[in-house]
Amino acid sequence: MSDDQDHYFSADPSVPFKRIPVVASVWGHELRLVSGSGVFAQGRLDVGTAILFRETDPPAPGRVLDLGCGYGVIGLAIAAAVPGAVVTGVDVNERAVLLANENAAALGLADRYTASTPDAVAAGATYDEIWSNPPIRIGKAALHDLLLTWLPRLAPGGRAVLVVGKNLGADSLQRWLTEQGWPTERLASAKGFRVLRTRA
Repeated sequence: MSDDQDHYFSADPSVPFKRIPVVASVWGHELRLVSGSGVFAQGRLDVGTAILFRETDPPAPGRVLDLGCGYGVIGLAIAAAVPGAVVTGVDVNERAVLLANENAAALGLADRYTASTPDAVAAGATYDEIWSNPPIRIGKAALHDLLLTWLPRLAPGGRAVLVVGKNLGADSLQRWLTEQGWPTERLASAKGFRVLRTRA
């Protein structure tokens, strides 16, 4: 793994912390954000997330989980576009959580967007929607664990929207989720990525 990616899915990355600005235009809103070293997609909007935004409309108002939130771009885009959305970001990377909360404050969205590590999320919390560019590179077993931990928190009638690289196993993940009792369909396919929708 390259230094600039140093364990962005570890709790406390070892690379020196440097903040790096990112500007993303999503659903008609310009988001001025700060990413950082040791956090996924530092200094840019990654291709998968860009495709997720391009191929979807914002969700309906409600409770949304931004799973593997990184510096917060997915959840903050939802909070900016949907005044009735209350978004929880979750990430094991403490640096990502710090940046996501700083970005929420800078955008004036801290009343509706909060990021934390998984163990700080209330045990009984449920969500109408889960949005994620999941951390595929943690490995299949860890990814399956992650999804089976959080998908059961979907409220009845809820859905998860995921973007996954085709070369990183999007189609097998779609089949596996359906086999686990989480019916999953492909909403879109672009630039080697699949946008998947999973129903509660």
